[in-house]
Amino acid sequence: MCSAEQDLRDSMEARLMDLIDRGYQFIHPRDDDGNVVAVVGIRAHGSVIDVVRLNAEDDVEASRLPGDEADILTPQRRLWSRRGGAGEVLDELLALADSYGEDLACRVSGCWVPGRGSSAKWLAAAG
Repeated sequence: MCSAEQDLRDSMEARLMDLIDRGYQFIHPRDDDGNVVAVVGIRAHGSVIDVVRLNAEDDVEASRLPGDEADILTPQRRLWSRRGGAGEVLDELLALADSYGEDLACRVSGCWVPGRGSSAKWLAAAG
């Protein structure tokens, strides 16, 4: 591996660690054969839910959703959204303010994340 590739890998790892430090929890949706199809990070906080989906290094989507959004993996409403390469999208996501104001009526204490089949997992909001 050349030095530039190692620098990119270290940079991406640092960004992902920053997300974990901010309270993101990650799930790894799989296809019917058990292969990971994406890496999805979710953080419910205040009155919003932040979601990032890494499909590939050059295909990343991040969104900030209202806390009462019914389906966070296919939302109907977005407060902020970006799509592109991992570096730029993760940088913009990390640059978002932690609060979105209290103009949204609800406070988020967590959210349900779809799992395999008909299962789901509750992810509690970060402080």
